[in-house]
Amino acid sequence: MSVARSILYAAANLLHPRMLWLMLWPMLIAVAIWGSLALLLWGRLALRIALWLQQGIDYALAWAHLDLGAAALVAANVLLFLLFVPLVYLTALFILSLFGMQPMVNYVASRSYPSLERRRGGGIAGSGWNSFVAIFGLLLFGLLSVPFWLFPPLWPVIPLVILAWVNQRLLRYDALAEHADPQEMKRIFRARRGALYVMGLLLALVAYVPLAGFFAPVLFGLAFIHYLLAALAQERAYRADANNPLDRGNAAP
Repeated sequence: MSVARSILYAAANLLHPRMLWLMLWPMLIAVAIWGSLALLLWGRLALRIALWLQQGIDYALAWAHLDLGAAALVAANVLLFLLFVPLVYLTALFILSLFGMQPMVNYVASRSYPSLERRRGGGIAGSGWNSFVAIFGLLLFGLLSVPFWLFPPLWPVIPLVILAWVNQRLLRYDALAEHADPQEMKRIFRARRGALYVMGLLLALVAYVPLAGFFAPVLFGLAFIHYLLAALAQERAYRADANNPLDRGNAAP
């Protein structure tokens, strides 16, 4: 199954009442948390960042004597927005990975892959560890990217690159944990790495689109499930054919 078809199937699944509920409550909690903090801190943070930017400009271009206070304040608000949106949807995504992925997997599997064997290669401990790795990677890549934030043209690119990795890391494990064994998970993650990153990047992009970002965590959670369960079914069919002597032309005459 292609990435595009996975997203289309996921969009169709959003119409189910249970999926609509999963779409609403994690995002509402995330918006309530970060929206409250934004109301309290946004203005002060914007002024502080604008001051830092102006000081950096004054230091770098001391000879020019430029007063870019207004521009620095606009840039500070843009930077806060670029950080605020990922914080909201990542919080919703973490909540969804803990409480929503299993019902979503059951929903998709029961309708599209009812005969796919459940080998339960993952579990609660594995999911918790995967979430920890995702959080640690987010912080690590964020720290490593600090020097690149000095170049404003890179501001839109940096969070997208980091979030593409975080998104696919968070969603891929829970999408397969119930059905695949550990070896199957490793093989599929390795073989489908490029497509998973593309889906993670698309999720990061859609999160910035007004209204569409509200649907993004559940939409792409379902898309990852569709894509990876299809990949698992395809791999098992291929291995079954490869291990069948009749399919290799070795049947007795």
